Amino acid sequence: MSWLNTFSFVMRANVTTLRDRFSDPERMLHQLIIDMEEELGRVRESVAGAIADQIQLERKVKKTQEEVEHWSERATSAIHRSDESSAKLALEQKLMCQQRADTLTTELVKQREQTDKLRSAVQELEDKIRQARQKQTLLLARLTRAESSSRINQALNRVQSKSAFAEFRRLEDRVEREEAMSEAYDRLEGRDPAADELERQFEESDRKERLEKEFEALKNRVQESAK
Repeated sequence: MSWLNTFSFVMRANVTTLRDRFSDPERMLHQLIIDMEEELGRVRESVAGAIADQIQLERKVKKTQEEVEHWSERATSAIHRSDESSAKLALEQKLMCQQRADTLTTELVKQREQTDKLRSAVQELEDKIRQARQKQTLLLARLTRAESSSRINQALNRVQSKSAFAEFRRLEDRVEREEAMSEAYDRLEGRDPAADELERQFEESDRKERLEKEFEALKNRVQESAK
């Protein structure tokens, strides 16, 4: 975002520096605030979208958990009727729903974290806009009084300006490096089809074992309650 570099510079700058850097500081400050407000609007749209996604996930989690309870009750009812086949089918549906609920819950946690980050970004940007407006009022008043001021520190201010750009470029390079490393780790985590098939077989075996254990536990509870 170009406004971020300008904002960082303005917050550190004095009247002479702004005169050296910009031919029309008043117009620049006005445009900076406009750019930041436009960015704020975009971030707010992102927050609204993230909240909408979170609401949808919350509803899906609730619905799936209700399905888990539904199939659990169906399994219990089947056991009371001594219908073991129906009980197993109901338990299998319950396990599938539980697995889906667990996955959705994990996604919901991540979505809430993302929403919180976006909300923090909105707050941070609103703070920056307030700072920019305060700085604008102060600097414009000083610019008016400093029309005839000499530019004694012109060379030094230009060096500082270049340093600000270099600092921002270094930050961009570091972010790009982190993104590249993240992508590299993601690629390293890829697995071949044979390994995926073997993993699927293990998961299927574990699922059947959990189904049998839950079925036997349910039978025992029903038998105990009937005594």
